[in-house]
Amino acid sequence: MPELDLLTWILLLLAGLTAGWVDAVVGGGGLVQLPALLLVPGIAPVQALATNKVGSIMGTSTSAITYARRVHPDFTTAGPMAVAALAGAVGGAALASHIPAWAFKPIILVVLIAVAIYTVLKPSLGEHTQLRWEGNRHRVTAAVTGLVIGVYDGMLGPGTGTFLVISLVGVLGYAFLPASALAKITNFATNLGALIFFVPAGHVIWHLGLAVGAANLVGGYVGARMAVAKGSRFVRVIFIVVVTALIVRLGYDVVTGA
Repeated sequence: MPELDLLTWILLLLAGLTAGWVDAVVGGGGLVQLPALLLVPGIAPVQALATNKVGSIMGTSTSAITYARRVHPDFTTAGPMAVAALAGAVGGAALASHIPAWAFKPIILVVLIAVAIYTVLKPSLGEHTQLRWEGNRHRVTAAVTGLVIGVYDGMLGPGTGTFLVISLVGVLGYAFLPASALAKITNFATNLGALIFFVPAGHVIWHLGLAVGAANLVGGYVGARMAVAKGSRFVRVIFIVVVTALIVRLGYDVVTGA
C-alpha cells in the first residue's frame, strides 16, 4: 500500500470523527467511515471492512460506557442481544469475502424506505418506553434481533446501529434514547465478533484502523453526551436524517450498479 498524503489522512480522521458522533447518537456511522477507507489506494474491500471494525469498536466502546453511566440501560435486554449479535457477527464476517455486497443493497434499500415511512408517519414513536413483552419472550426477541443484525454487520456493516435502534424502538418498544444506549452495547459486540474473524485472518490494516479509531472515539464520546443531554426527540430527528442519507447512498449504488 502506498504512503498516504496529508490530505488523505485529514479526510480519514474527519470521517472517523463524524462516524463516531453519528454512531453514538443513532447509528449509521459506517455510511461515512467505510466509504472513506475504500478510497485508500490499494486497499481491498475486505481489508477496508476489517479496518473499519477497528475504528468502530473504539468509538462504540466509549459511547457504550457513557450511555451505561448516564442512561442505565436494561442489561437483561442488552445481555442476550449482545451475545447473540457477537455470534452472528463472527459468522457474517466469515461470509464477507464470499458474498457480493450488491446482492444485499436492493433489499436493504427497501427496508430502509419502509423504516423511514414508518417513523415519519408515527410522530410519537419512540418518545416513551412501552415494552411489547415481558420476561423470556422479550429476551428471546432481543436475542433473535441481535443475531440477525449481527450477521449483517459482520458481512457488510453500514447502517447496523440504525437497524438496531429501529428494532429496539419498533419491535421491542423502547424510547429512542434507551434504544440508542442498548444499540451501542450490541454494536460493540458485533464489532468484536467481526474482529474475532478478521484479526487472525490478517485483514486489518492496523495503522489506519487505530488512527481512524482515535477520531471515532472522540466523536463517540461527544455524540453520546449530546444525545443524553437532548433526549429521545433529538435522537429521533437525527435518526430520520441518517436513514434518509442511507437511502440516498444505497439508492445511488443500486441505480448505478456500484
